[in-house]
Amino acid sequence: MDIRKCGAEAIGTFWLTFAGCGSAVIAAGFPQVGIGLLGVALAFGLTVVTMAYAIGHISGCHLNPAVTVGLAAGGRFPTKDIAPYILAQVVGAIVAAALLYAIASGSPSFDIAKGFAANGYGEHSPGQYGLVSCLVAEVVLTMMFLFVIMGATHGKAPVGFAPLAIGLCLTLVHLVGIPITNLSVNPARSTGPALFAGGWALAQLWLFWVAPLLGGALGGILYRWLSEEPSAQVTGIAPAAPAE
Repeated sequence: MDIRKCGAEAIGTFWLTFAGCGSAVIAAGFPQVGIGLLGVALAFGLTVVTMAYAIGHISGCHLNPAVTVGLAAGGRFPTKDIAPYILAQVVGAIVAAALLYAIASGSPSFDIAKGFAANGYGEHSPGQYGLVSCLVAEVVLTMMFLFVIMGATHGKAPVGFAPLAIGLCLTLVHLVGIPITNLSVNPARSTGPALFAGGWALAQLWLFWVAPLLGGALGGILYRWLSEEPSAQVTGIAPAAPAE
């Protein structure tokens, strides 16, 4: 595995976690000028758009273990490279959460008990959604996110527009999922904040690994079944080779 690709994944996932979760922790409910649910959803989408153009030609800009697994299931990524990518993504997310904590804790109003953008179900769901509802939502939303990624980066898709489609899709799934689980669809993004929130966030972290990985694999498999050329990938967006 090329160390540059892993480095790009770590940096990209750092940006997704720092800017996406940072918008939730710092800006979402800021008095009178808070960006709210729509702003947080858009922030996550923008992290993917910006990084897809910045590092898509280096690593493919997965930024998410579920995307890596989903692309492998869809025949777009070699299985031997899954573990290094996931490790890099998790490291990037943890570093981002650490720096975000260092910044946010400088405010007298900061309270880690508010969740620190961690994902949760039951009493820790923003809308008090139960375990089954949260599990189904995370699986379905991740599945459709992967389906869009597979389609937008296909060789027959319009060239150069994949980052926009993928970023807008991530914005859309956040609009649906934030009230349910604070939305994960990304085990690395969930792991970083959970390590600092501790307690319940760590106890519930399993769901935000299991559901997105399952959903990602389903999305990749579904598109692979649907497409006549599932491994054909658009040039300049995600250069990963078909799975070996």
